[in-house]
Amino acid sequence: MRRRQVLSATAAALAAPRLAAAQGTGPGARVLKFIPQADLSTLDPHWNTAYVTRNHGFMVFDTLYGTDAEYQPRPQMVEGHTVEEEGRRWTLTLREGLRWHDGEPVLARDCVASIRRWASRDGFGATLMAATDELSAPDDRRILFRLKKPFPMLPNALGKFGVFMPAMMPERLARTPGTTQVTEMVGSGPYRFLAGERVPGARAVYARNERYVPRPDGTSSGTAGPKIVNLDRVEWLTTPDPATAAAALQAGEVDWWDFATPDLLPLLRRNRNLTVAVLDRAGYGASFRMNHLQPPFDNPLIRRAVLGAVDQHDLMIACAGDDPAMWRVPAGVFTPGTPLANDIALDILSRPRDLARSRRELTEAGYKGEKVAFIVPTDLPHLNAMSEVMADTMKKIGMNLDYQATDWGSVLTRRASRAAPDAGGWSAFVTFSAGADNATPAANTQLRANGGAGWFGWPDDPELETLRDEWFDAPDLQVQKTVAGRMQRRAFETVPFIPLGQYFQATAYRNTLRDVVPNFATFWGLSKNG
Repeated sequence: MRRRQVLSATAAALAAPRLAAAQGTGPGARVLKFIPQADLSTLDPHWNTAYVTRNHGFMVFDTLYGTDAEYQPRPQMVEGHTVEEEGRRWTLTLREGLRWHDGEPVLARDCVASIRRWASRDGFGATLMAATDELSAPDDRRILFRLKKPFPMLPNALGKFGVFMPAMMPERLARTPGTTQVTEMVGSGPYRFLAGERVPGARAVYARNERYVPRPDGTSSGTAGPKIVNLDRVEWLTTPDPATAAAALQAGEVDWWDFATPDLLPLLRRNRNLTVAVLDRAGYGASFRMNHLQPPFDNPLIRRAVLGAVDQHDLMIACAGDDPAMWRVPAGVFTPGTPLANDIALDILSRPRDLARSRRELTEAGYKGEKVAFIVPTDLPHLNAMSEVMADTMKKIGMNLDYQATDWGSVLTRRASRAAPDAGGWSAFVTFSAGADNATPAANTQLRANGGAGWFGWPDDPELETLRDEWFDAPDLQVQKTVAGRMQRRAFETVPFIPLGQYFQATAYRNTLRDVVPNFATFWGLSKNG
């Protein structure tokens, strides 16, 4: 399909855009047209940490547990579980009637293989497996964990809704190494992925899974409870230009724009046919991620010099606009407003900026003018805006910046390279993660410092990892808070990443949508009128 030429952000552009018409939608079909935050460049939720891939994953796949709006795990694919032997033996029993999209029954051995594959990629999963002596399937419906020591957060791990999501797959797919992408999308989730209608860079399409069996009990909340599907078809239409997206939403050509940009919110709010809302009150954490394997950011003193130059206030205005209700600073390594957030060593981000001092610190750290390959997405406006601020900051403190503009899909691919920057690698990029992910060490991938086994950037700090283990072993919240303060202090010493602030992402949808679930973009529970 030929992509239409992107329109500029003018009043004329806002007046009359035309997006591609739906294909294969019969008379009376309940179709929702959605503009995702970015193009769906990767399909495998075990392989990629992009949130657009996570969102796709929850359409196609299901999880053993869900997480409700209060961040509590609830049984989802499992009927329930029993805990024996003083917390060292867990038996999970699958609900009856679960089937994969190809019609085959969901079996416990499928889930065992899926858990192993997911845990090979995910930090929370790896911690669970490190505490596990045996993971097996005694029969078709039961999953058995024999643990080395009690691990009460087992349901939290198997029900996490961030990246990497613990998607359950058929065993034949789950046996694919975690380092190799799965491209065949066979899950047991509420929607089927229509691979034949996918157009990379333009469209992804889903159809209601007629075989899906929602939970018979509970309330739909977060990713937990009954996932009732009231739509026949959902079309994701990639639309990088915000003006085009806003105009399409106003004209009724699409029903929902996931990441509405701050500059267009006043326009959208004036339209009585639209709802503008913040569905996820934990917000997002913006961050500056550096490559610890390659100069110059293999030097912690250089990372600290950049940390001292960062102005979170300017970054949040660039990202989310000048309405302070839409962002929060200063923000440390844990999500502001959650129990582990603290002000330990936070003065390094809250004190007045002194770029001359940072420039001196950079020189004293031994910076020799190495080129900084800064990969910047052009198709995610909030990341692009923050990247511009970070680029200006690095230049002002004397860094040799190589600003490389590209699309988000290319950033996602390139950040996996460990090659030198001049050989196709990278030095730094700006990214974001869900506030719910950043709230604890369990799911905060950027706070991991386990070297080559860690997230892109690969920081290596055994002391930070030891503190993470202490957090898991903490007997109560108060001790967890104490450990979290020590983790933040250590993180500001070795700088695995630089927090740029917390922001709240507005979404916009037409009032023909009803019962939109407060969460990231999910497509169960809601319905469409007209």
